[in-house]
Formats: sequence, structure tokens, C-alpha cells
Amino acid sequence: MFETFELSLLSRRAKLRTMQKTSPHSASQPSRKASAIAAKPAQVIEELRPGQSIELLKELHILTREGKLNQDTRRKLKQVYHLYQFIAPLLEQVAANGQRFALADHGAGKSYLGFILYDLFFNVAHVGEPVNGQIYGIETRAELVEKSRLLAERLGFANMAFLNLSVAEATLSDALPPTVDIVTALHACDTATDDAIAFGLARQARHMVLVPCCQAEVAGILKKSRALNLAKTPLAELWRHPLHAREFGSQITNVLRCLQLEAHGYQVTVTELVGWEHSMKNELILASRPATPSAAKTRAAQERLQQVLAELGLDGLSGRFGVSAPQ
Repeated sequence: MFETFELSLLSRRAKLRTMQKTSPHSASQPSRKASAIAAKPAQVIEELRPGQSIELLKELHILTREGKLNQDTRRKLKQVYHLYQFIAPLLEQVAANGQRFALADHGAGKSYLGFILYDLFFNVAHVGEPVNGQIYGIETRAELVEKSRLLAERLGFANMAFLNLSVAEATLSDALPPTVDIVTALHACDTATDDAIAFGLARQARHMVLVPCCQAEVAGILKKSRALNLAKTPLAELWRHPLHAREFGSQITNVLRCLQLEAHGYQVTVTELVGWEHSMKNELILASRPATPSAAKTRAAQERLQQVLAELGLDGLSGRFGVSAPQ
């Protein structure tokens, strides 16, 4: 009886499989599914601005290879726009009335910043308008310079140039104009930000946009003179422990940079580049030099800079921070 029931069940299953194979409905299911996939519309990316280079955004890994935007790349795009909103007004100012301008991006790396600025300013904000300006990417790694050159050529970014130079070489190079309107340095590590400032001062930059990164020079000096400073002032407790020395050294370095810029007549603003959830190194220093700097404020900054260096036992850095005698 059990065997008869089993044979009957097997027979029913075989018939069911045969019906499924020959059913018109089942045969059309795969093709209908494929058609639905093919008919699915491409992702609409509302965040993109009309005229932005899709190829560039893929090269910068802001868009995926398929041209899509996921949660992580959407966050990157938001950061790009946030950075641009700080620099765009400066570009508009130096480019006003068709003036020729020059922007030098130091420690350019893959020229991420330069490409973004070019695309949003030349191709989006001023599409169809003549813009009389040049963006220079300055980088010491020859392979990155060459890669950037090829990408700019492929994208048709004619007003970009890439120079395989150190900051010291760029300061004296004839490949750059005698004066540079804007100097940028994004996440320039250690003393690279100081080098960019020195370049900007030498080239009489109207604006500097700096995002400093790790800095160990000042922390090293503080550690060496720790015992002497502990006997000299209780403030040395701020850097007695190595971890505190590192963090305080980085903080005081940026304070000295701001004082240095003010000592040369610049008006300085310090703000956040992005939220702390994205990066702990997100300090943005914006410096602009008015046509007629305040002599009183300049002298006060020079005096205060000297006082801070002396108080912290950092007199040896007077040359780096360009201290001059009060006027």
C-alpha cells in the first residue's frame, strides 16, 4: 500500500514538472523579468550640478564606475561642495571684470582640489563665459604630475597646468606668474603648510586657503626643552606628557601660523572644513590681505608672535614663522 502511494506521488510530481516546463506563463517569466530590468531607469542624482564632468567624478571616486552615488560617495560629494563654497567667493573676486588670475595648489597630489575647483568654477558657474584664469597644481612626485596632465587633456581642462616642483623651486620658478592671487594647500602634512605660506608671502598672494594636517616639528622641540620649561613656567604642564605634547604642538603650530599671517597684514578666519565625524584634521585657515593692511594690527601681531615663541621656548622657530622686528 505504501509502495503504491509512493509511486502515485512520484507520478504526480513528474506530471507537474512537465506542465511547468510547457506552460506559456512559466516560459515567459524569465523574458519578462529581463525586460523589467532593462527598462529600469538610470539613477537620477539630484546632487549633481548641471554641467559637472561625470568622467572627473568617476576618476575621483565620487561616482562609482557605473556612474552611481552610494551613501559613502554622497558624503564625499557633500564635502566637495562644502569646500568649494569657501573658495568660490575668492575666485569670483579675483576674476571680476575679466581680470586674469592665478591659483596655485601646493602639495597637489592627484590634484583632487584643483580639478574640482576648475570643474565647478569654469564649467558650471561660468559655463559659456570666458574666464581669464589659470589653476596650477604643484607636486614633487613626477608620476602624479604626469597623470594629472593626461587627465586634464582628456577632459579638455585647458586652463590647468601641473608643475613637478618643490615649494622652494616654485617660489623662484618662471613657470608661475610673479604674483599669485590664491594659494591653497589641502591636508599639507608637517611643515608643508608652512612652505605654502612662505610661497604665498613671496608671491604676494591676495588669499590663502589652508587645511593643515599632522605636524611634529613643534612637538619635538617642546619635548626636548620639557625639563627646562617645567622649571620656568607651570604652563609647561600642557605638554609634559608625550600625547599632550603632540596635540598641543599641533594646536600651537596653527596658532603661530595665524599670527604669522596677521603679522604680514592678512585678515585671518579659522573654521571647520567638515564635521568631526569625517576627520579630526579639519581646521580651515582662510587668510585675505586687504589693499591697505592695518599697520597697528600688523605690529600687534608681530609683537604677540614673538611673545608666544619666547614664552614656549620656541625662539629657534623665529626664522620659520617669519618674525620681523615690530614697526
